[in-house]
Amino acid sequence: MDPLGRQVALTLGGGRVALGVGALFATEPTLKALLFGETDGVGRALAKLAGGRDLALGLLTLAARDDRAALRTVVLAAAVLDAADAISLGLAARDGDTRLAGLAGTLSGGGAALAGAWAWRRLS
Repeated sequence: MDPLGRQVALTLGGGRVALGVGALFATEPTLKALLFGETDGVGRALAKLAGGRDLALGLLTLAARDDRAALRTVVLAAAVLDAADAISLGLAARDGDTRLAGLAGTLSGGGAALAGAWAWRRLS
């Protein structure tokens, strides 16, 4: 297994765990760190939903750390979801209330998608 590809995959997985824990258990500070403004109960619930997904994907990534095929599969799935997040947040950037968070999320989600795709390729 390529050590650099593995390290990037595990770093992305660890970051995903941290983001997921923050979104689930410290929702409002995490939303502020992600540059979202004030939000209501619906926004907090959606953040927790995304946080649960990120936590689960991150844990799956870390659990697959010694199985190249499983790690590759999880990394590819996470990269596709990161790309979907980047697109979704790009759409959110069109709204004045979420413009800053949308732009930042497009950049970070797009970057994570590219890094994940790069790691997936290196793990082949």
